[in-house]
Amino acid sequence: MQIYSFIAAIALYIVCAALPSRRGGLISAVTLVAWLLHGAGLWAEIAAGGELRFGFAAMLSSALWVSVAAYWIENQNFSLDGMRRLVMPVAAVTVGLQTVFPGNLVPLEGKSPLFGWHIAIATMAYSTLTIAAFHAVLMALQESRLHAATDRKTFLSGALDQLPALLTMEKLLFRMIGFGFTLLSLTVLSGIVFSEQLFGQALKWDHKSVFTLLSWLLFAALLAGRRFRGWRGKTALSFTLAGFATLLLAYVGSRFVFEVVLHKGWA
Repeated sequence: MQIYSFIAAIALYIVCAALPSRRGGLISAVTLVAWLLHGAGLWAEIAAGGELRFGFAAMLSSALWVSVAAYWIENQNFSLDGMRRLVMPVAAVTVGLQTVFPGNLVPLEGKSPLFGWHIAIATMAYSTLTIAAFHAVLMALQESRLHAATDRKTFLSGALDQLPALLTMEKLLFRMIGFGFTLLSLTVLSGIVFSEQLFGQALKWDHKSVFTLLSWLLFAALLAGRRFRGWRGKTALSFTLAGFATLLLAYVGSRFVFEVVLHKGWA
């Protein structure tokens, strides 16, 4: 049944991306319906009875599901039409990927109830920092347009012109990074403190642990630099994208290699 929810969500995300900016009320309504259908499909796909189905495509799809929610909420207060042009097509692609690469089943029998919470918090952290990365890309494009020698109108430039001022965008960026960093810290702590209960073994330094910790350090340095050194602009954008890329390697990259390249199960 979830396949129909996914197909409908894909269609509505594409429609939402294509709607003209002046149709604000319709865009909001279509986004909400697409998000609800996406969420219903995710729940039916991931939460199998007594098991958890998860993989790189499910992680990406979950991240974009949260990203769409963040866009919808923030768009009520600020005009983020440029973000809609970027987020909606990517959300449609990730939903399509999940139908092709459903992931592996992870048995929950014998695992601590903390395991489910660990996965949920990790997914929320990754999702929040994903939308922060989208936001950083938009800010980089927005700044580049301000310094462009030509004022030629294109689809992208028109979308960028509808974004709030850079200072407002920067404020929103650090709000998302602060929230995402808190969730990422909880993910790291739960992995360290409850490793034996979560995974049935002592903490080991595998690729996920190393890349997750490196990402945490990058975001911690960014927030500290912002607080004590007033970091902003290109420095802030560089740290944001570097931290997100490292987190991408920790979760999506490793799962992609195991599922698609090596054809192995959960690791």
